[in-house]
This record gives sequence, structure tokens and C-alpha cells, in this order.
Amino acid sequence: MSPRGRRASLLPADHSRPESLAHDSLVVYHYDSEHRVKEYDFSTLPIGEPMQRSLAALLAAQCTPHRWGVHGTSKTHWMAVKKFATFLSRQEHPPRDLDELSASLVKRWRTDPGVGYPVITAISTLLRRDPRLQTGLVADELAVRVRQPKSKTQSYSEAEFDQIKAAARRTFRAALLRINENAGHLDRWREVSFAKGSEDWVVGEALDVLARTGDLPYQVGPSGRRSLSRKYRTALGGTRAGVTWQRLFLSSTEATALGVLLMAEYGWNLSVIDRAEVPRAAPDQGEDGHLTYRIALEKRRRGAGHHHETRNVTDDGASSPGRLITEALAATRFARAVVEDLAPGTNRLVVWHTSIGIREVSSTDRPLPVGLFHFGVPPTAARLWGRREGFGGSPFRRGRRTVNALDRREPGQNSQDTHDRDYVLVDKRVQADAVEIIAAGAEDAANRARKAVLVAQLRDGPTTEDVETATADCRDYGNSPYPAAVGGGCGASFLMCLGCGNARVHPGHHSRLAHLHHALANLRSVLAPSVWEAEWGDTHDRLDDLKHKLGNGVWTQALTGVTNSDRELIDHLLTGDLDT
Repeated sequence: MSPRGRRASLLPADHSRPESLAHDSLVVYHYDSEHRVKEYDFSTLPIGEPMQRSLAALLAAQCTPHRWGVHGTSKTHWMAVKKFATFLSRQEHPPRDLDELSASLVKRWRTDPGVGYPVITAISTLLRRDPRLQTGLVADELAVRVRQPKSKTQSYSEAEFDQIKAAARRTFRAALLRINENAGHLDRWREVSFAKGSEDWVVGEALDVLARTGDLPYQVGPSGRRSLSRKYRTALGGTRAGVTWQRLFLSSTEATALGVLLMAEYGWNLSVIDRAEVPRAAPDQGEDGHLTYRIALEKRRRGAGHHHETRNVTDDGASSPGRLITEALAATRFARAVVEDLAPGTNRLVVWHTSIGIREVSSTDRPLPVGLFHFGVPPTAARLWGRREGFGGSPFRRGRRTVNALDRREPGQNSQDTHDRDYVLVDKRVQADAVEIIAAGAEDAANRARKAVLVAQLRDGPTTEDVETATADCRDYGNSPYPAAVGGGCGASFLMCLGCGNARVHPGHHSRLAHLHHALANLRSVLAPSVWEAEWGDTHDRLDDLKHKLGNGVWTQALTGVTNSDRELIDHLLTGDLDT
């Protein structure tokens, strides 16, 4: 059933999925997820027929919608097969079939500088599916991992990305204002607010025809040339797109600007923008009733079972994540209505109009046009927009890196590993920004280590030079790192002894320190976490470190040897009676 509730038509009773490779044929047919087909003729490869058939069978096994849903994948592997076949044909004794491949030949192909990582990966994956190449030396050679080259794409600087977003916002907002203004004029015409026959009335009539059909009523002359009637031409101000169909529809340039904003706001790539469906809207549960959009996304680069996901964004103000969706729906509302009448259930978010129909190749992975309407952002339009705005080319690849690596700092259409490996770790701006963060983190870690790790030295027994304190013995009381403000000596609490290099801890202290550790744990259960952490956290961490250094056996024995004197001393220490 379509999103608008229309029941989908059933396939004929005798329907069966076409075969990817017909019997005794060397032509592989790839039917994508939308049942469009692309052909690959293996008889054109410069290798023997047995090898042609083997490679054709391997590719055909993958050319099904549930394995490879888009033609781009099969095309990539076909190009790799062609390079592999060319390599084999140049050998002194080319193998006749896959079972004649040798490990040395595979290694020579894999290390050929002209092959490259994508081709090696594609061919190795295909060949390992053949039963003859799943064991043995050739299988081992095919399983050798090849280092993936680092991406050379870098993120935009903050200033550059701000300029790109400003340019896209300027173009799209102008289009939105134009469409809204003409929509208001159309509403007034339908409310009979204009005198019949007046210029405003004729403009309203033209807008009504445009909103219902997607085009204006042109007349075709004897030569076959189309011309707009004088009535509409005069009222609209000419025949240019800007004064005719652009009154209600986005152009490809304006749709590209919308796509740039979607990329900048949500991190979408071109394939997601091409297929983004119209979000479902519902008021949120608060009293203000702001709209929350449920966005269904198709992410084809993810593995099977992970191609689809949904996100919720709320429009609760001009700078909120959902406001762009509200504006996109407003700018495309007339185009989507016409498309729905022409092709029910199309349900695409980004829709734009062309002056004339453009025929697209049936095997393209982009959605096919409906009449004069196209969907998403074609790569050619993205490059043209970038050059026209002075950015040198399409902003989408670098823009997505900027959004995912720096703004969002989380995966977009990729796994966490891919996000970290291909977006974050290789980006120079991320690396530069990380220097200060790493330095601050290292300094913080060092401070925490100094505060929370046992600094006092462990000894087997006391010495006559040391002075006993409540928690340890002190080697140099007069030269303390925490000197008293008046009179010299040490001004720190006895609880700080464990964090002082002058302190010495020997077995005579173990029982009272084990009891202190236990008492601090009991305090944790009756104090607010923030209060306990501020007052006792560092001391407890140092005692944890001491326990780890001594071992559980020594610590348990120390707890059993706690005396009344130890308990009294620790009670005085915790109440502050021995704080100085």
C-alpha cells in the first residue's frame, strides 16, 4: 500500500524473477531494487570462454536485489573484472579457467601498482566465492589483506563551511519566499478576490493550471514549436522560467541549495537526499504542539538489515533541527502534489522542475523523473552549484566530512569504525583541534594522578629518622610541599600524607589505613555523591591504590588486626579533630 493509502497492484500470477544469467549465456543481467536492469557482456572480455563463464557466474550470483540493490555496485565490480581479465590476457600463458590460477600469478596481480585497492578487494571477494578457490595456496593469497589508502578528502575550515551554508541558505530562502508569495496569490484567486479578466486574475488562473498540471498551456505551431498564449505571456511578464513555472516550483539550482542545507544540518549524502521520503509529522506531547517529524532514511552503504533507519526532529523555533524540514515541505508542496497525481506513492521530499523533459538512462541508480519533475540532487547539479558559488565544485563530500567529523562527531551513514577510520582520524582539522584537547586531557590526567594515586613510599618497617603521623611516617616534616602559612612545617591535613613524597608507609600503618578505607566507604552511603567526592574521594582513591599494591591477602589480614586505638584515631581524623 502506498503512503497515501492506495493499494499496490499485484504481480501477475505467472510472475517470476528474471534470471541474472540465462543458460548457455555470457550476458549477466543485474535487476536492482527497483527492477531496472543493466547488462554486462562477458563475451567481450579478452580471455578464454571457460574463464568468461566462470567470472560471469560469480558476478551473476551477486546481481540480485537482496545482494546488490543498486547498479553502482555491479558496475564497480564489472570494471574490476575487466581490469583483471586484461591482466590475465597479458600473461605469457594465460590461465584457461579459475582452477589454473597460481598463487604466484595472484600475488603478481595483487602487487601490480596499476591495480589499486578497490579492484583488488572486488576481485578477491568474487574469486573466493568459487569452490575451486576456497582452499589451497591461491585461497591463502586471495585472503591476504591489503591496506586501504587513506582518504585525501579534508574538511572545510569553519569560515569556508559557514560561507557554503550562507550561500545555500540565501538561494533556498529566496525560492521559498517566491513560492509562498505566489501561493498566497493563488489562494486569493481561488477565493475570487480578483476581478475576472484583470491581470491579477489571469496570473491566478495560470498559477492554478500550473499547480494542477505542473505546466502551462502551450500552443504548438505548424513547425512544432511550443509557444505560451499571449494572455498568459503578457500577465506573467514573459516566458522565462523565473516568471512562469518557477513561481511554484524549485529549479535544480534551488533544489541543490536545499540539499546542501540538508547535508549541513543532518549529514546526509547525495544518495540519501535523492531517496529521502516525505516525513510524517505529529504534534509533540507538550502544550505548545510543535511538530515532530519522523524521517525515514534509506542508507544503502550499510550492510543487509541496516539499510533503513528513522530519526525524529522537532520544529520548535527558527534554529531548531526540524525547521528545515518544515521549509522543505513548504517549498516542494506544489511539486509533490503534481507528482502524486502523475505517479501515486512516489513520496519524495526533494522535488524540482525542469523546462523540458530530460531522458535518463533506465539503469541509473537515481530515482527516475516523473514528467517534468526530478528528485534529489544530481552530481552534475552539485558540481555546477559549487562552481557557480565560487567553491570549486560539489560541496557534498567535503561537507559531509566536516559535519560528521567535526560538528556531529558521530557516525552518519557509516559504522563507528568506518566513521573513526575514514572521517575522524585522517582529517587534518580534527587532528589540529585534538592537539589542545589531548594536551588538556594529559594535564588533567597528571593532576588526577597526583591527587588520587598513592605517592607515599612503602617500607618494610619504621626508621628512627621518620616522624610518626596519624596515617604514615614523615621523612622531612620541615620541608613539606604544602608548607604552613605561619610558623613553617607542614600545613596539610593528615589525609594528604598518602599523596606526599615525604611520607613512608610500613606494616604498622596497614590496619588503621584499612579501617580508614572501610570507614570512607560507609560514609559514601550516607552522604550526597558530590559532597563525598569533594571531601573524601581523593583519599579513598589513594587507599584503593595502596590496597592494590599490598594485595588482597595483606589487606584482609590488616582489617582483622584493627585495634581500638586505630578506631579511635580514625574517628578523630574523620571528625576533624586531627585535621592539622
